[in-house]
Amino acid sequence: MYSLEVDRVNKYYDSFHAVKDVSFSIEKGHLFGLLGPNGAGKTTTMRMIMNIIIPDSGSIRLFGEKFQEGHKDQIGYLPEERGLYPKMKLINHLQFLGELKGLSSNKAKEFSLQWLKRFDLSKWQDKKIQELSKGMQQKVQFIGTIIHSPSLLILDEPFSGLDPINTKFLKDILLQLKEAGKTIILSTHLIDQAEKLCDDICLINRGEVILMGNLKEKKSEFGHNSIIVKIDGGRSIIKNLNIIQNIENYGNYMEVQLKEHIQPGELLNLLVENKINVQKFEVTETSLNQIFIELVGNNGNDQNDFDN
Repeated sequence: MYSLEVDRVNKYYDSFHAVKDVSFSIEKGHLFGLLGPNGAGKTTTMRMIMNIIIPDSGSIRLFGEKFQEGHKDQIGYLPEERGLYPKMKLINHLQFLGELKGLSSNKAKEFSLQWLKRFDLSKWQDKKIQELSKGMQQKVQFIGTIIHSPSLLILDEPFSGLDPINTKFLKDILLQLKEAGKTIILSTHLIDQAEKLCDDICLINRGEVILMGNLKEKKSEFGHNSIIVKIDGGRSIIKNLNIIQNIENYGNYMEVQLKEHIQPGELLNLLVENKINVQKFEVTETSLNQIFIELVGNNGNDQNDFDN
């Protein structure tokens, strides 16, 4: 069963075609990555799913039905632009958000206290939102998104403002929600997190779908000779080797893509012949980050910033 079906959806802003015939389906209980550069049309697409913005053409079905107002209580939406009330106390704010989603006052408070304890925020419950750090406010926003136990979560940059420890904590919560049968749409610039978490992906560029499907299968399709290389010196030599198709330099290591039909051993032999100290040499599958760069390149940097 599909939790969401987006069929040939289009959206214009005056003459600008922001979303072009976008289609995808998400199975119940899957974690789906909606990815793309700034201005690609991701946020517009998510807002159309939420019925905040009406598509100019195409259709969207939630849980097998056309969108209805009652569906809003089955959805948890975390927008990239946060919307907290700075002068409200934390506990009152969460209780208010829960009641907006149909919870009784008692249940909203009960669930708020449970989540505050889980997120280690109990001692802050009587503080005003404006007294909290950016990371704490992000956790509050996330609790407000899931407090009513929605069936579908739509998360736009959920890791924004979080340190590595809290990023890992939030990742663990997402996996637990997935295991509980929740369907999750994740839009993030942290491609490594999307690669670790997502079952399926949809990569959008300039409003169009350019890659979609099961992440494992798509990575297999892009299965170039990809090697993680860490060397001590000799970077100028490796960059000039004619057997290399592309190099992504990450500072401490490089992700090297060999030309077609070139075997990894040929690169290793050349490094040894040039007396380069090889600290790490690992044949690996092509990363999602590499696929993103290969398909999008710099094409996403000159678009109108209607959304992210």
